[in-house]
Amino acid sequence: MRKYIGEIGLLITAIIWGSGFVASAVSLEYYTPYQILAGRFLIGILILTIVFHKRLKKVKKRTMISGAILGIILYIAFALQTVGLQYTTPSKNAFLTAVNVVIVPFIGFVIYKKKIDLFELIGAVMAITGVAVLSLKLSSEINIGDLLTLCCAFAFAFHIFYTSKFVKDEDPVLITVIQMMTATVIGLIVVVLKGETSFSVEAAGLMPLIYLGVFSTTLAFLLQTVAQKYITETKAAIILSTESFWGMAFSIVILSEILTFKMTIGAVLILSAIVVSETKVGFLRKNKIKELI
Repeated sequence: MRKYIGEIGLLITAIIWGSGFVASAVSLEYYTPYQILAGRFLIGILILTIVFHKRLKKVKKRTMISGAILGIILYIAFALQTVGLQYTTPSKNAFLTAVNVVIVPFIGFVIYKKKIDLFELIGAVMAITGVAVLSLKLSSEINIGDLLTLCCAFAFAFHIFYTSKFVKDEDPVLITVIQMMTATVIGLIVVVLKGETSFSVEAAGLMPLIYLGVFSTTLAFLLQTVAQKYITETKAAIILSTESFWGMAFSIVILSEILTFKMTIGAVLILSAIVVSETKVGFLRKNKIKELI
């Protein structure tokens, strides 16, 4: 069972993030994007501090540095994605963000000369193709929003890569706490500098924001950090890319969106990507051996 801790944890993370699409859409009717970022990270750090305050006494300087680096990257990624969404379509924003799945293996190759696993690379390409089919509406126009979102994809790729790198020798819980603390401080500073300190307390707006804070931020990032201790960064990126699939599933169930043939093809490609990266098509090779025998 220990072998599958990483896969199960990241799959739950992707499902939670997929469900967060609906909460984000509702929250944007009451708060600015920067208020949502600050709010969700603030809720996250309050919960994590209450639950894990005793472990914070054991935090090392190296853990604080690792967590701070991840927190800075995480906030930059979300900010780029949020600002980019204001200038491009949601479908292109979702697709370009998911490009991180094919960037992750090349970060390891270029910076650390880490060998690229062929089946994980094939899985990454299949995953991004699936996301493209699932969410992308054909348009040849490229604007500033697209470029910002592409930068966001690089930021998320670095976040996934360095999370895997740091948790190998660090306490994943403490790294998550420091990461969330860093993102919260940056988020609050940005809100103050932008003069967005007026905050709605209507229940209709607070409930989805609390959901984002408790589930999409606290639980999801804690699960992601712990899970990445047991899995490669490329495989992690592929599993997390199923966020688009789960977002589609929740949209169909909650928002009564109609399932199209295009959506089905995209979903099949994304799920096939996980099968390829996980099994390295070993089941096909076994069948060929049996045939030869």
